Amino acid sequence: QVQLVESGGGLVQAGGSLRLSCAASGSIFSILTMAWYRQAPGKQRELVASITVGSRTAYADSVKGRFTISRDNAQNTVYLQMNSLKPEDTAVYYCAGRRAGGSFNYWGQGTQVTVSS
Repeated sequence: QVQLVESGGGLVQAGGSLRLSCAASGSIFSILTMAWYRQAPGKQRELVASITVGSRTAYADSVKGRFTISRDNAQNTVYLQMNSLKPEDTAVYYCAGRRAGGSFNYWGQGTQVTVSS
């Protein structure tokens, strides 16, 4: 079983930066593909960024060039560096993990990110 705990959310002005962290318990973190999702009020949850076991990354078009996902397998942690934040980035951000070939079935509780204009 894997437990995920996000941190680093908060209130920031447009143009600012935040760094989200997701700490994982358990011994299988290094074999999981990890991702960050977000859900804004009244909208569906959307995939923001993902990182594979081999550190191959992918991003939603809306965050390309502004957000960077990374992982530290020694610390069982995945990060999301968010720069040039916009009000439309306001959402609850969730950390998620999946085994190879599986679906994202490990989820954190979420952390609120609010970007003021």
